Amino acid sequence: MKFLDQAKVYIRSGDGGAGSVSFRREKYIEFGGPDGGDGGRGGDVWVEAVQGLNTLIDYRYQQHFKAKTGVHGMGRNRTGAKGEDAILKVPVGTQIYEEDNETLICDLTEIGQRFKLASGGNGGFGNQHFKSSTNQAPRRANPGLPGEEAWIWLRLKLIADAGLVGLPNAGKSTFLATVTAAKPKIADYPFTTLHPNLGVVRIDAREFVMADIPGLIEGAHAGVGIGDRFLGHVERTRVLLHLVSAREEDPAAVYNTIRGELAAYGHGLTDKAEIVALSQVDLLDEEARAEKQAALAEACGRKPLLLSSATGEGVQDVLRALMKIIQDARTDEEDAEAVDDRWQR
Repeated sequence: MKFLDQAKVYIRSGDGGAGSVSFRREKYIEFGGPDGGDGGRGGDVWVEAVQGLNTLIDYRYQQHFKAKTGVHGMGRNRTGAKGEDAILKVPVGTQIYEEDNETLICDLTEIGQRFKLASGGNGGFGNQHFKSSTNQAPRRANPGLPGEEAWIWLRLKLIADAGLVGLPNAGKSTFLATVTAAKPKIADYPFTTLHPNLGVVRIDAREFVMADIPGLIEGAHAGVGIGDRFLGHVERTRVLLHLVSAREEDPAAVYNTIRGELAAYGHGLTDKAEIVALSQVDLLDEEARAEKQAALAEACGRKPLLLSSATGEGVQDVLRALMKIIQDARTDEEDAEAVDDRWQR
């Protein structure tokens, strides 16, 4: 299935049904009177996060969503039925923005979460509402109110615990394929990964979700290469795994390049916990390893881990380091929720 993480769609809620003009006409009843029913309310437009979706590809082929008009009122004081709602089903992690693509409407982070995007118009009053002592046979009714319409943006940000960042060919996809059941495309040329991939990692009887995004290069924030449009998929992560390839001549410069792109993108990525690893170390001898590890340590301010997805060297150490940060973050969130629960009681 093709990956799509942004789409613009048109929504319109249903118009309200018109009220009815009607009079009682039963035989042998001396006094009739107005009995026109009200129109039904128009359908609403909802967005709902559902399980089983991980892309917005459905919204490439359908961009217009309209709820149904309310049923018109009828005689014998019968009120029209409410119009059928229109429901936009989206993956968990989808954000809804107004037409300017900057004003956030809602953020759906849990399965089953719903939000009303547009309310249907009210139904019109039937002629029974206009009966009075001076007007006992009103011959007018209200039309239904029109629905609401708008263009909105759907923007998907994958929900993962850990995110992989680095230059193209830093070994990110190979690492993801090694530690999860994901099958990303792997090849010996830049920008093999063209869209984010997710995988579930299991270590020491615990699990977490890892996201791999296309590689960054210098100037990505200005649109160079694939640009930084996919960085949104690691905004929600608790920790970043920054891979620097051992094939790089100057690993310190490479590390600073990626950190510069993260800072240019913003959204708090540079404030996230980070684990730095020198990947593809199976290509180096001991002396070259020590030299490049020292250079990278000077750039990032701590000793980087050594990693080889091909031989499995250091893989478990990296996963345990990620799991520790993720578990600590989960514990802090649970403690915060427990405090909130106590205050609410």
